[in-house]
Amino acid sequence: MLKPILLVEDNPKDLELTLLALGKSNLANEVITVRDGKEAIDYLFRRGTYESRTPGNPAVILLDLKLPKIDGIQVLEQVKSCKELQSIPVVMLTTSREETDLTRSYKLGANAYVVKPVGFKDFIDAIQDLGVFWAVLNEPPPGSLKSGAFKIASSHSFPQSSETTSTDQMEGARSAQQ
Repeated sequence: MLKPILLVEDNPKDLELTLLALGKSNLANEVITVRDGKEAIDYLFRRGTYESRTPGNPAVILLDLKLPKIDGIQVLEQVKSCKELQSIPVVMLTTSREETDLTRSYKLGANAYVVKPVGFKDFIDAIQDLGVFWAVLNEPPPGSLKSGAFKIASSHSFPQSSETTSTDQMEGARSAQQ
């Protein structure tokens, strides 16, 4: 079973664009979306409404920096300080170009820091590249399941043949970008 992608984003437009871009990548993991830092923590620690969710960690966390309730830096800090969660790759996905945000994110263990491009096409391209990297190219820690590909958990369906190889997925993602 493929691990899900956890997308933590409070901006509805950025959320919609991110899901669109991941869908255009032709990749197959479920994308779980949460709207604030508290909900992200609840999901990861299986609390509240997520208490009965299927056990297991996401393949990657795409984490906005500026979030309501608990900000992205605090979420990152909790993830990287928990033995059961610290190996999950965390990609900070933000509009902030502040050096202090960048430095603090990396000091707390962020695996990548991506500034959201302003232009529509640039935004779509950046998210597609992230999807291909984390789902196809990145090798997870030993003992983890390879994330494989994305399956967008929304009203849109992006069918994927179970016989498609990682090379086919990457070529499909590249073709979709061009």
